[in-house]
Amino acid sequence: MALVILQSDFARRYTGGQTQIEVNASDYRSLVAGLERRYPGLAEQLSLGMAVAIDGEIFQTPLLEAVGPDSEVHFLPVIGGG
Repeated sequence: MALVILQSDFARRYTGGQTQIEVNASDYRSLVAGLERRYPGLAEQLSLGMAVAIDGEIFQTPLLEAVGPDSEVHFLPVIGGG
């Protein structure tokens, strides 16, 4: 199962403090769907101002990216620049 890692302040608000969540998924969409089943409303929050790192590579639009059974997926707040 893929391991999803959330930052602690985000996790406190949306997952009851759970920062590491295992999800059975083959791609990003199924990963988010699995998170949404466990934590209704989470998918919408993840789509607002979050970047995604899958196995160390950061994606701004990860919808079609593959997720392996040993993948590590981090959700990161997008940092704005000027």
